[in-house]
Amino acid sequence: MEIDLGKLPFDLDFHPSNNLVAAGLITGQLLLYNYAPESTPQRLLEVNAHTESCRALRFVNEGRAIITGSPDCSILATDIETGAAIARLENSHEAAVNRIVKLTESTIASGDDEGCIKVWDTRQRTCCNTFKAHEDYISDMTFASDSMKLIGTSGDGTLSVCNVRSNKVQTCSEFCEDEPLSVVIMKNGRKVICGTQTGALLLYSWGFFKDCSDRFVDLSPNSVDVLLKLDEDRVITGSDNGIISLVGILPNRIIQPIAEHSEYPVERLAFSHDRKFLGSISHDNTLKIWDLEDLLQGSENNLPNHSAALDSDSDGMEVDDSKPKSSRVPGRTKTKSVSKGQKFGSSNNFFADL
Repeated sequence: MEIDLGKLPFDLDFHPSNNLVAAGLITGQLLLYNYAPESTPQRLLEVNAHTESCRALRFVNEGRAIITGSPDCSILATDIETGAAIARLENSHEAAVNRIVKLTESTIASGDDEGCIKVWDTRQRTCCNTFKAHEDYISDMTFASDSMKLIGTSGDGTLSVCNVRSNKVQTCSEFCEDEPLSVVIMKNGRKVICGTQTGALLLYSWGFFKDCSDRFVDLSPNSVDVLLKLDEDRVITGSDNGIISLVGILPNRIIQPIAEHSEYPVERLAFSHDRKFLGSISHDNTLKIWDLEDLLQGSENNLPNHSAALDSDSDGMEVDDSKPKSSRVPGRTKTKSVSKGQKFGSSNNFFADL
């Protein structure tokens, strides 16, 4: 299935229980579609959500609402039935909102262009954590629910570990010239994988985040803009040449290319609620919905040997708390600190109607 969005999309997300998919556009619009096998997707909703681009979006509240973020610094909650604005926080960040990820049923995290990460509690209706984790834009985030750690990557060339319980940036990696663009947790929580601008995959052992323990370079020189975890041993990658590949982790190898979205960079990937479909967006202004079973056909014979996949790194689960030595990108200036969430008067009621 293919949906012509008309304009450049920045993000997509599937509904958690129904055959619905949403996309955020460069125009600031939020689009919602219904899809079904062997039929043309139907547009259900078109909302002018933001005055600038709609860079990030996620379904929340069991799919009854969509949260969107924008360079206009606002975060908006939209009712998917009516398209009406439930609530809008005009100054959610001091810089452009670049990423939004869902943490739990009642919390999301947002990251901005100045390296600030915030955690929003939809149940308490407030911003409950603020982390000044980086010096440049937040490129991606993922969450380890068992340890309540939020992993972030940034254009400043570092990876951060934020402790949601203690409200502290627990550790940061050393500066890496391979600018991290995407991140997932694999190997049952033992490994953190970063896709980079050079095309290398950086593998970090949990608890040892100062420097990567392994690098996989077979996808180079094409940047790995997006990672989507398929299972504990395999990840789906989207690259700037438009190729979507299935990659094995430990042992590290390209199992096979599984699709080509277009000749343009793959902006985002996502699974449908039943994991029967894979969604992809790119700079060709289209959202493509692929039959995942068809894409993976033949790859089962290329599964890695599990005994060979065990790495020799120490798998201690304690995160190193010491700060890394400062390693700034040349020419970068330190951004001003961001106020704690409780100082935003309007944030206290932001999620009141969700």
